[in-house]
Amino acid sequence: MASATIPARITMPAEARRGEIIEIRVLVRHAMERGLDAPGLRPVPRRIIHTFRATYGGDEVMRMELSPGIAANPYVAFTTVATETGEFVFEWLEDGDVTYERRQTLTVA
Repeated sequence: MASATIPARITMPAEARRGEIIEIRVLVRHAMERGLDAPGLRPVPRRIIHTFRATYGGDEVMRMELSPGIAANPYVAFTTVATETGEFVFEWLEDGDVTYERRQTLTVA
């Protein structure tokens, strides 16, 4: 499995109180190649993000299965409870066994 970074805008608090519900918003920029180029309809490698998942302190807090009908630049918003200082890991899984990853830390007081 190949791993790479991806341009993404992640909006979440840097700090929260223990037990506080926090909102996380993620917008990823991705071409979502459908398998054919538009001008000549020649086959090109299909590049579709099929899964988005987020873990917090090693525990999965969000998973979403995507399909080719989803926008080229998928936007996801969800909430979770701040329990401890830890790292959020955001992963986008693409056809061809490619995983894109971004990380962000939440400090809990």
